[in-house]
Amino acid sequence: MSLIKFLTSKAFFKQILIAVIAVFVLVYIILKWLNVTTNHGEFETVPELKGKSISIAEMELNDNHLVMQIQDSANYNPDYPKFSVIEQEPPAGSKVKENRKIYITLNPSGYRKIAVPDLNERTFRQAKPTLEALGFKVGKLTYVDNIAKDVVLKMQHKGEVLNPGDQLPKTSTIDLVLGNGNRP
Repeated sequence: MSLIKFLTSKAFFKQILIAVIAVFVLVYIILKWLNVTTNHGEFETVPELKGKSISIAEMELNDNHLVMQIQDSANYNPDYPKFSVIEQEPPAGSKVKENRKIYITLNPSGYRKIAVPDLNERTFRQAKPTLEALGFKVGKLTYVDNIAKDVVLKMQHKGEVLNPGDQLPKTSTIDLVLGNGNRP
């Protein structure tokens, strides 16, 4: 039997018709299965979690059939209570599928601690931007007799002398003892 005769035979057309019907039936079954397993058209709304505690956020997410995933805590934000949610992803009001992970960022209990730099024998003009860049505040300036004018002689925090490397919370106020340019 030649190829042309086979391609025009009833058996060939019958096999093509069976194959086409099988493909349509298979595609129909797969599409129906996907609609059932993916809950097509069914969504949960993400609640507003900002400013709420971990336990309340978890209860709200459980009520909406969503899963809470805590990300690393961010820098301390004094506008929010300690250990409350300060960011969430996806944002509130978003439509998501059931059991979707909602990523939240928590407010830590306080500012992180930073090592105090070595500013002894540096000028005030150098010391001030260094402290501010690290997140500290420059407090009271005290001048004592020393030939080096505006040179840092000591650093203090709440009346205690600081040594380089001491740990203080960010935004702490550091008082400086400077030379006034007069001979002792």
